Amino acid sequence: MPRGLGLKGVAALRLKKFRTLQKRFVAEGLTLVSELLDSRLKVVELYGTQEFYRDCPFASRVPVSACHVVAESQLRKISSLSEPNEVLAVCEIPSDPFDPSLGKEELCLVLDDIRDPGNLGTLIRAADWFGIPAVLCSPETVDCYNPKVVQATMGSIARVRVFTVDLVPFLEEAALTRPVYGAVLRAASVYTEELSPTGLLVLGNESRGISPEVQAVLTHRISIPSYARNAASAESLNVGVAGAVLCAEFRRRFPLTR
Repeated sequence: MPRGLGLKGVAALRLKKFRTLQKRFVAEGLTLVSELLDSRLKVVELYGTQEFYRDCPFASRVPVSACHVVAESQLRKISSLSEPNEVLAVCEIPSDPFDPSLGKEELCLVLDDIRDPGNLGTLIRAADWFGIPAVLCSPETVDCYNPKVVQATMGSIARVRVFTVDLVPFLEEAALTRPVYGAVLRAASVYTEELSPTGLLVLGNESRGISPEVQAVLTHRISIPSYARNAASAESLNVGVAGAVLCAEFRRRFPLTR
């Protein structure tokens, strides 16, 4: 039986209460684990098959005492994937201090009650792609260290800082000093509306959109126009897709210099 958290302890990290208690989360797969080992995040344990340790050079970046050899059957028991990979990493949840001035000097995403892990992972990945340094989530939003979210970020969880924030009081204060954009269905087109290179971009729940309480503190409402050929078209865009489209338009107008 491996030391450290052990197999039962790792399996328990599927649940938020245990991730919060242990301040740990799980990442799986060669590509994702390799990215995390090269990032600011701390990988504290590896659970891999004999084949993984034989063939993979990056395993040497973790202390030998934290590298555990497990059988494929054991890996299946602790994995959240339908088809487990050769390696699973246990990582430390970062304790980044929250900066209430976020959005004054850069564009940041704000997520109001995003429930689907795939959508949250996609939005974190989009933030990474478009050079957005932070994502602020309501307490109702799915935990960013949920295994499905982590997998969907494809490593972006290591580069984008994610915070849980009580949105209404934060946005009320933020709106005094920076624009607060909200993505809604019926509003000015993002392609014609005047935008700012800094501020906060709010995206809402998959079915209900931005809550009325948060909508009340928006300073700008924007939408993505439909170009459908007939009335029987899609009712709306998936929030992950919409977020990426909006981020792309902000970045098209205000490119970042490398």
